[in-house]
Parts: sequence; C-alpha cells; structure tokens
Amino acid sequence: MSQLLRHAAVATALVGTIALAGCAPSPDPVSSNSASADELTGELTIFAAASLSGAFDELATQFEQQHPNIDVLPISYDGSSVLAKQLIEGAAADVFASADGANMAKVTDEGLADDAPAFATNTMQIAVAPGNPHGIDGVDDLTDTSLLTVLCAPEVPCGNASHTLLDAAGVALTPASEEQNVTAVLTKVKSGEADAGLVYRTDVTAAGDEVEGVDIEGAEKATNVYPLTALANAQNTHAAQAFADFVLSDAGQKVLADFGFGAP
Repeated sequence: MSQLLRHAAVATALVGTIALAGCAPSPDPVSSNSASADELTGELTIFAAASLSGAFDELATQFEQQHPNIDVLPISYDGSSVLAKQLIEGAAADVFASADGANMAKVTDEGLADDAPAFATNTMQIAVAPGNPHGIDGVDDLTDTSLLTVLCAPEVPCGNASHTLLDAAGVALTPASEEQNVTAVLTKVKSGEADAGLVYRTDVTAAGDEVEGVDIEGAEKATNVYPLTALANAQNTHAAQAFADFVLSDAGQKVLADFGFGAP
C-alpha cells in the first residue's frame, strides 16, 4: 500500500472513532448527582410554641411522608419565652416557631437566626366548661370573686395578649394562677380546676367538646403573629430550611388553616 493510501486509511479510522464517540451517551451530571443533592436525610429538631402542638404534629407527619429519610424528633412544645431562653442558653434545635415576634427577637438578637417570616396568626377566647355554667359573656364577668380564672404568665405570648385585652377593657383581674404555656391554662379549665381561662381560639377548637369558647370583644386588638426560622446553628441545615419552606407553602398553610390559624 502506498504511503498516501496508508494516511487516508488512518484518517478514515480516526473519523469513525470520533463519530462513534459522538454518538455514545454522555454522562448526565444532574441525574448522577441528583439523588445525593436533593434527598434530605437525618434528624430534625423543632422547638415550637405550645399552641402549635396539633398543627405542627400534622405538619411533621406530612413532611416525613414527603422525605422518608428524615426523622422529625418529638417536637419540644412550651411557652415561646421558655423556648427562647433555652435556645439562648445553648439548647440544640434546627427550627424555632414562636407565638410572637418579641420572643423571636430575643433569638435573632443573639445571632441565632436571621430571617424569621410570619406564618400564622391567632386570637384569644375565654375557655369555659361545656354549656358555660357560670354564664360568662366577656372579660368583665371574670372579676366575679367566686370564679377561678387562670391566665398565661405575662412574659408568655398568650399572657401578654391576655393582659392587653384586659387592660383595653379596663378589667383588673387577679388570676388564680399564671401558667408558663397556654396548654397548662386549657388543662386547668378542662379538668375543672379553673372556671375560666384565656387561651387561643385554636386551643378551644382543638379541645372539641371538652370546653366551650366565649368570644372577647376587640380580640383582634391582640392578634398574635407567629414567626419561624431555620436556626443559624442548625445541625441539619437543609432539612431545617426545607421544613420552614413547607410551613409557608400552600400545603402547610392549609394544615394551619384546618387547625384554626389565620393567614400571616
């Protein structure tokens, strides 16, 4: 074979090899990495205001269904001031949902969080025994010294809202006790230890036929706005942000509305 023919043959072989390489499927960087990049794994620790217990349990269940490799640990529910204090003192959590902006501000002021959008609102009612045996129509009736009325402590969001409404109505009330969260107030009414208690409307709804709710005139003047945040020192950063986003999503807002919360 002449040298010219040999060069032509080599060139033809190279062209064929390049063509075959061009036809071969190239690796898809998105598909090869998507499983590890998009899949959330690990544990998620949430601190949430006591009034959120029913709604956040449901939100956590749905979040786990969407992300099977995420384990939402039992949520820590308590008064927002109690939870904020625990976080500032070093308690480990990924997400914090407060019942008011003041206690969230304590956390952000310490540099433990940045963005804390509002995700729900709530108003107060008077919780009484079924059938309202004492005929309580409003906060004025709570001054009756024969009644045992319980409130949240002033530093707790439900306590702050309660005192705002009592002050607006010009009602001076000495409660039988002041509790550290709204769940404790509701429990005393349900058990008969108290005749009345100021709680959130959502707590009355969640209690079903165990209590009855009495509307408070001007309750909207003490509307609680709930913020939440993925904490800056979260152990599971991606899951924390994903849960916060889920709460703010249409699906999350529907859950909150089903539990009686208002839109932010």
